[in-house]
Amino acid sequence: MKTRVIIVRHGQSTYNQLKRIQGHCDESDLTPEGEAQALQVAQALYGIPFDGVWASPLKRARKTAELITQTLQKTLPSLTAPSFTDDLKEIRLPLWEGMAFTDAEANFPEEFHRWRTDPANFSMAIPQGGSTIDVYPVRDLYQQAARFWQTLLAQDQGKTLLVIAHSAINRALISTASGLGPEHFNQLQQANCNISVLNFASGWGSPVQIEAMNLTSHLGAPLPNMRRGHRGPRLLLVRHGETEWNRQGRFQGQIDVPLNENGRAQGEKAADFLKTVTIDAAYTSSMARPQETAELILEHHPGVALTAVDELREISHGEWEGLYEADIEGGYPGMLHQWQTAPETVQMPAGENLQQVWQRSVLAWKQIVAAHSGGEQVQTVLVVAHDAVNKALLCHVAGLGPEAFWRFKQGNGAVSVVDYPNGIDSAPVLTTANITTHLSGSVLDKTAAGAL
Repeated sequence: MKTRVIIVRHGQSTYNQLKRIQGHCDESDLTPEGEAQALQVAQALYGIPFDGVWASPLKRARKTAELITQTLQKTLPSLTAPSFTDDLKEIRLPLWEGMAFTDAEANFPEEFHRWRTDPANFSMAIPQGGSTIDVYPVRDLYQQAARFWQTLLAQDQGKTLLVIAHSAINRALISTASGLGPEHFNQLQQANCNISVLNFASGWGSPVQIEAMNLTSHLGAPLPNMRRGHRGPRLLLVRHGETEWNRQGRFQGQIDVPLNENGRAQGEKAADFLKTVTIDAAYTSSMARPQETAELILEHHPGVALTAVDELREISHGEWEGLYEADIEGGYPGMLHQWQTAPETVQMPAGENLQQVWQRSVLAWKQIVAAHSGGEQVQTVLVVAHDAVNKALLCHVAGLGPEAFWRFKQGNGAVSVVDYPNGIDSAPVLTTANITTHLSGSVLDKTAAGAL
């Protein structure tokens, strides 16, 4: 029985508003907007049967947790008050806490640059006993996050839990659960009062699925804001709507199955969700189901041309295409289990392996990013593709390989966002993943799983 953990960042704080560094500093309170955001989160989480709430004891997170829990208790009276743990405190930055970001950058230019570009090796020289000791805040934070997971998953297996903390620790929680090291710390985004959803197969060290990350549409805007100083392209990665074979659980691969009626409705909902977002260019897999989805989205963006890219087509399942799981198990004993547990080791009979999918899809992705980097204006680019291709691209962006293929969920009609702060030469930021709220009104992905 899986353990579901929903992670929320605290609402806007006074230090957020003043653009001050918070860390362990506990002088910052929620603003009125932050309190309103906490209530919006609670509304978005209605109906989820939580078994418990864990939170950071720092005031901004504590207040957010209390507001959310009190609201959820109106329809879930069995939910108890939050449990607080120091393992959910924000990153410790003793030399900078309370300081404006601009002052930290001006007074500690080398350290600040490393904090932004090489977080795993970012250190602070802390005075102690007439000398100094070097501390590594991001490395320490990742150890703290792993410690929290070990404790939580040992005592609360099979439950649905709510965790409320801070930007940096939440990124560390998602990273450590997913097998990402501190070098990738700045490649995940966490907005105030965002919602992320993680599913653990069992205890610590078991496979984890990122069902959704950094959802913010419940706060009034469809997508999170770009980071300050962003100059490169933003890519909107969308999975096609449902097909009849998705619904039936048949392996599609490169058989050109069109959207079904529900898939077209999903495409229209994705189109409505993105209609207020400026789109400057659009690309699609050359197959029918993503192309139709892209065309529905572009109905709200007249004048934007759609370019078909063969390298974004779905994985070739070869001899599995058109089959159900039972057929595959009967004809290829043990191979389906291998695909589900060690996908990077599977060569599809008369089809592709994941390394081939990685090579062609990542190459196409990089070419798209390069084509829209370096201009005077930040461009937003739509890319519509498939389950396997999108998972490959999200893993690539996060710094994961084919062995991590199952880490990311991709619902039919889902939207993910990847930002390149300084264009093709900068590390990508996974800004949000697998938004499906526009399809069902729930933060949980309720689309057809299909077969993959």
